Amino acid sequence: MKPKFIYLLGLSVLMACNDHKKNDVEAEDQNLSEKDSVTAQTYAELSIKEGGAWNGRKYEGGEFKNVDTLTLPASHTDHSYFIRYEGPGWENKNIGYRLYLDWRNAIDIFGKKVDTMVLQDVGQDNFDSYHESAPWGQDILKAGKSLGIGGYGRFVGDSVAHFRSVEKTFAEVANEEEGSTVNIVYSGWKTGDKTIDLDAELAIYPEDRYTKVTLSPSEAVEGLTTGIVKFEDVALIQNDSISGDWAYIASYGTQTLVNDTDKLGMAILYKKSEVEKIQDGPYDHLVIFQNTAEPKTYYLLGAWDGEKEGITSREDFVSSLNELVTKLNDGKLNP
Repeated sequence: MKPKFIYLLGLSVLMACNDHKKNDVEAEDQNLSEKDSVTAQTYAELSIKEGGAWNGRKYEGGEFKNVDTLTLPASHTDHSYFIRYEGPGWENKNIGYRLYLDWRNAIDIFGKKVDTMVLQDVGQDNFDSYHESAPWGQDILKAGKSLGIGGYGRFVGDSVAHFRSVEKTFAEVANEEEGSTVNIVYSGWKTGDKTIDLDAELAIYPEDRYTKVTLSPSEAVEGLTTGIVKFEDVALIQNDSISGDWAYIASYGTQTLVNDTDKLGMAILYKKSEVEKIQDGPYDHLVIFQNTAEPKTYYLLGAWDGEKEGITSREDFVSSLNELVTKLNDGKLNP
């Protein structure tokens, strides 16, 4: 009896030690996770439903799971309830953005009231709960039929062709110490009588509010464009007189979903040497690029007066844009 008792006692001690070590590892992992979420200065994510099933063009059941890459299912379209907040999202302490990863291909703005990373919790409780005011902020832009803020398409005839006809769409997100990126590859994008491939890289960095966008077409295409959604009684601000190659179009005023008093500034900073013309479309103020196969680079940004320590006047917004353009022209904007 005594040897058996000693064996059982030793076994119980060993199991207790193992449990203690296991708990320590779990606690360490949890602390690392919490530390990462607290210290992260930028964040990008792509979250899709798993465990459910497609019913026509809608995905029913399942739970959201973050993924690093995604080849868009053929059944997916707008409001398919398959991708959390309808596409990839990216943020820094000042602002968040999302891209509708479907035929619309517009970019929307998440206005943030806090200076921490929030996207991992957005849209988890209800598919479109982010349209409602929350302690972290909310979706503040109504994109409608436009490109939103800095979305891209092709100006054909008198309107913008979005991404209704694409053979395959592949998306990837990455988070590094220096910033976060969203990469999207559109294979077989057909607009009018032209079919090309288009690579898009969207990058956000710890400072300021901008996203750097690089569009790389597989061949020269006429009318490749970006833009800012138009709102009635909100005038276009344009500055291409600053010496150097960089300029901008912008808007500032009452143009959010939040209420009739808060203000939002939006801007596209572009290289004059890459642009054919600035023109209004049916729903957007457009920057139309030259007909070349060379990559096109521009910056998009939003500035909401509901931000923590945000920009709260048109004058300050324009001043901040002029400073950015000067840094770009002097090669001092990092990156």
